[in-house]
Amino acid sequence: MLDIQHVTKVFFPGTVNEKVALENINLHVDKGDVVCVIGSNGSGKSTLFNMIAGTFPVTNGKITVNGKDVTNEPEYKRAFYIGRIFQDPTKGTSANMSIEDNLNLACTKGMKGIRFGLTAERRKEFKRLLEPIGLQDRMADNVGLLSGGQRQALTLLMTTLSKPSLMLLDEHTAALDPRNAEIVMDLTKKYIEEGQLTAMMVTHNMQFAIDYGNRLIMMDEGHIILDIKGEEKKKLTVQSLVDRFREIRKKDFTSDEGLLTE
Repeated sequence: MLDIQHVTKVFFPGTVNEKVALENINLHVDKGDVVCVIGSNGSGKSTLFNMIAGTFPVTNGKITVNGKDVTNEPEYKRAFYIGRIFQDPTKGTSANMSIEDNLNLACTKGMKGIRFGLTAERRKEFKRLLEPIGLQDRMADNVGLLSGGQRQALTLLMTTLSKPSLMLLDEHTAALDPRNAEIVMDLTKKYIEEGQLTAMMVTHNMQFAIDYGNRLIMMDEGHIILDIKGEEKKKLTVQSLVDRFREIRKKDFTSDEGLLTE
């Protein structure tokens, strides 16, 4: 589904500020995989997502999605089949539009020039979809009136409605309080399973990375140093992950945020 082959990203090459953010990354993600990506600050997690989404060009290497070489494809074109949710809850919705208009827009993503009217049948379906979020009776309200947790939950719903080939969850609960973070994570699991989606999730929360998804990747200094899946992943604990990091890299895990368990 997703293939990353020998991808390297160097910022400011040939200058005194040269920085190798990713070095010779190789990664294959199968359709239906839910991959959690963890690592200390500066490990390359966000740079990896930016390479996949097309935000930054790769320095070397190749990226393919569903067998198509997208290495040089611009971000706006990839956005038709790669859905990305950011840490900031305001980034995924239009504040001055109603909830139902936001949902309607998400349903027509990728359909150039096509806009469907809000029929009674479509409103009924939107109301059903909004029940798990508790917004079924506020469809006419502008999104700008919602709390951060509600907006992020709505963004999640909108992204899944557009049926992306790959969903990138870029620390999408980091700006939320613990209660709302749990709610959004439960919705994430629900929507991914119901839509049979393929997803990658960057998180600083090791417990989330252990509890969700079928695969866990740990990064450090621009490299993938650990790739765990299946039954092995189910047996993980936060302490065992920290120990594995120390064993592989011969140093301590430096991000306190990464040790969060609640």
